[in-house]
Amino acid sequence: MIAVYGLREALRRKVFVVVLLLTLGFLGLYWLANHYVFRDVQNIAPPAGIDPRPFAGAFLFGLAMFATLFLGVVLAIFLTLGVVRGDAERGLLQPLVVRPVGRSTLLVARWLGAVAVCAPYVGGVYAAAMVITGLTGHWWPDRIVVPGLELAAGVAIVAALSLLGSVFLTATANGIAVFMIFGAGLVAGLLGSIGHALNSHTLEHASKVAAWAIPFEALYQDGLRQITADTTGITGFLLQLGPFGGAYTGGPLLRFWALAYLGLIGLVAVAGFARKDL
Repeated sequence: MIAVYGLREALRRKVFVVVLLLTLGFLGLYWLANHYVFRDVQNIAPPAGIDPRPFAGAFLFGLAMFATLFLGVVLAIFLTLGVVRGDAERGLLQPLVVRPVGRSTLLVARWLGAVAVCAPYVGGVYAAAMVITGLTGHWWPDRIVVPGLELAAGVAIVAALSLLGSVFLTATANGIAVFMIFGAGLVAGLLGSIGHALNSHTLEHASKVAAWAIPFEALYQDGLRQITADTTGITGFLLQLGPFGGAYTGGPLLRFWALAYLGLIGLVAVAGFARKDL
């Protein structure tokens, strides 16, 4: 019931309408880009060892994954940025945290409600972009399921961070803070790609530390790595240079760390909410 309450509040504020319009606009532009890129790629005479169609397909689909992550993050933040302080200031929170509901139940329910919306949304946009690229350019990613799941998990982590921020910050300040963290993660990934291209081990290491400190970025990078996992040769090497066609950060340990990270965020949020005077 608490999760449904959060979704009804989002409907009242027309959050879903905004995200739907953004999504339709993105998919329309993405189809247009695929149409012209794959129409013209046949006339390209690439250097020896580079296959232009897989290169263009992986780069375009990597860009689509970035846009999917961004749209999912926007939705997750709008669903969670005012859960605690925002609702408390409007007098909506106090009746919900009395027994037998409790504060921890409220946090978990609102996070589950946000994830129940964001995860299918991310999966749907991811699948739509993949079908557009596959049917238009006759290129499909080397791994299909895992990258989509990692994008959804990354959005779930951002939703948890936004929920944590709502315990301590106002809705406006929390939204700004989470968007800045999201941007910092993307910059860290880009710097890692630059360091990989320049063979700068220091820059690569710093990027990996930052990505694991905010693992939604590491999951996104691992998803990029998965879509070109079987691409070899010069084409595969160039795609690894990024920023959208491939990546080198990730691995099985990352997924376990992401689960542990979610647990740590939950513990801090519950502890902070328990001490908060409403």
